[in-house]
Amino acid sequence: MREFDVVIGLGANLGDPRAAFVGALSSMRPWLRVSAVSDLYRTKPVGPPQPDFLNAAVRGTTRHTPHEILSLLLTIEQAAGRVRRERWGPRTLDLDVLWIAETIVDTPELSVPHPRLQERGFALLPLLDVAPEIADPTSGAPYAQLAAGLELGGITRVDSDWYSPDLGGDNL
Repeated sequence: MREFDVVIGLGANLGDPRAAFVGALSSMRPWLRVSAVSDLYRTKPVGPPQPDFLNAAVRGTTRHTPHEILSLLLTIEQAAGRVRRERWGPRTLDLDVLWIAETIVDTPELSVPHPRLQERGFALLPLLDVAPEIADPTSGAPYAQLAAGLELGGITRVDSDWYSPDLGGDNL
């Protein structure tokens, strides 16, 4: 069975985002062998007026298919109280499949790489923390090069020690 190298984006701006991220990572541990966790970033929201977001990314390997990964992430979001009310609205937890090595998916349910990844600094910066060497599989452009061309105002690195083995990350 194939093992997938995957980067998952985490975002939240309601409740306690750090606790939601730690809980999400703990929930991923049974099926994702975590190799890296990004720093934590504070970002201005896109969409309706709402609180700033916290964003992060996790890289790991799994034997689950891309659609199985999506299903597992949606279950974790629901357990964290995620309610989808409006597009780009506030949320307790948002988990996105950002990238999977050597994989392109384009279905109504899932697009990999994430369809707007190239234009979203709040997703690219955490991704580059955990996978600085990777490139967009469709264009071949390194994500570091794409990030260098973005306006990154409104994105601030706020914490590099937010997740540790003491918080349940014993497979890092």
